[in-house]
Amino acid sequence: MQQNKDFIPQRGNYKNLAVYQIASCIYVITYHFANLVFSKGDRTIDQMVQAARSGKQNIAEASIDGNTSREMEIKLMNVARGSMHELQADYEDFLLTHGFTQWGNDDPRTIQMRNYARNHNDPQIYLEKIKQRSPETIANVALTLIHQYDFLMVRLIERIKQRFLEEGGIKEEMYRARTNYRK
Repeated sequence: MQQNKDFIPQRGNYKNLAVYQIASCIYVITYHFANLVFSKGDRTIDQMVQAARSGKQNIAEASIDGNTSREMEIKLMNVARGSMHELQADYEDFLLTHGFTQWGNDDPRTIQMRNYARNHNDPQIYLEKIKQRSPETIANVALTLIHQYDFLMVRLIERIKQRFLEEGGIKEEMYRARTNYRK
């Protein structure tokens, strides 16, 4: 029997997605940051770490679930995006409540960080570098990465929506495959 490779193509190589790689960096930074600046037992640690984790793990789940449900793929990508927005608010609150400066979009440090992040998506590199930085700098680095993540996530969601418009959902794929098989 011949297999139809067009029927439910197995996508899911999420580890190669730049947005997933950035999410992995954000997770590592957040884990270190939260355990560095908050007292043991502070709920903020769990809240921030779980938001960062969700922003990463939901990409993985969406990527696999998207093989059979574009609707679920879009929903999970939006859950991931929402988690990162929650994390963004936590970092912004930290900077505000501690009297620290949040770097603006045109701040030379933000520009330098954006340029660096374009070529560096290895969490281990960030882990080593942030150990030498102040909590204010770490929070701003995380915020810069979160903004890049959000930009890429919006583009990814738009691509998924476009793929749905062009190819349809699983029921349409199943119908096409069955019709082609009968021919």
